[in-house]
Amino acid sequence: MTKWGTVSTIKSPLREILNFAAWHLEQGAHRLYIYLDEDAPQTQTILQAHPKIKAQITDAAYWEKRKGRPEMHQVRQTTNARHANNRRQEVDWLAHIDVDEFLLPARPIAQILSELPETCLCARVRPIEALANPQPQPETYFKAFHLGQTDRQEAAAQCFPTWGQHLSGGFLSHVAGKLFFRAGTKGLQPRIHNVRLKGDSNPGQVHLTEIELAHFHAADWDHFLRAYRFRLERGSYRAELQPQVRSEGAVNLHDLFNMIEAEGGEAALRLMFDEVCTATPDLRARLQTHGLLRSHVLPLDDLREKHFPGVQCG
Repeated sequence: MTKWGTVSTIKSPLREILNFAAWHLEQGAHRLYIYLDEDAPQTQTILQAHPKIKAQITDAAYWEKRKGRPEMHQVRQTTNARHANNRRQEVDWLAHIDVDEFLLPARPIAQILSELPETCLCARVRPIEALANPQPQPETYFKAFHLGQTDRQEAAAQCFPTWGQHLSGGFLSHVAGKLFFRAGTKGLQPRIHNVRLKGDSNPGQVHLTEIELAHFHAADWDHFLRAYRFRLERGSYRAELQPQVRSEGAVNLHDLFNMIEAEGGEAALRLMFDEVCTATPDLRARLQTHGLLRSHVLPLDDLREKHFPGVQCG
């Protein structure tokens, strides 16, 4: 039986961590390697009590062994992923994903991975981005995107008429996706969206069409706003990143958001969020026309209680 797991660097409330863990345990993960990016001993104790979870607080002693704590969280993520790859092998495959990303397979992940050729050292899953529900309902809607650049931007222009020219597929987050890689591969260097081995990028890569990556990048307006300033300064909206769209007049997300705020402040940001990130009936219809609407029920409260019975998250 093929065994798989996840590796993640996490600084989040306990409820979000347990939701992430419970979902992937339910999908059949054999091991979850969680690197806590803060001093959270209670969280570590709760996680470590589960036999399939290895939780590590990345404290001063941890980083002292690794030439100091990197300032950028992206570097800490890749360092921790490399640590998981180099430790005693307990799984065949590792998915390097974040706490707001949920693997959605069409059939058991172990089956899908077991069918990959031996020449494949990494396998890519593409994201779908969660939309905020205007009204409470059991399902979550997601937007997908076309792989072909021309089709992608034509659909984005029609689905998101105001901002689609600046957003790849209408996404605020990455469209590159994340990778499974063969755990224990000597010399493998995991990155955020890629891996390298002896100078080669993504050796033997296969695209996993039967697994999508549900990304809760901006699950609702409050969630978006809480993360916004950090992302603008140090995260996925930072100034040095390239525009998502390679077309004349397109700007990167940092400049786009600064432009929106300069014109109308937080109210203008909210209008952008409502068009791009909210599952209004009109947007759902436009996405459906282009074959880009997804709908899933993720019973996270039930799964959290199943895998961590009695744990109070506050």
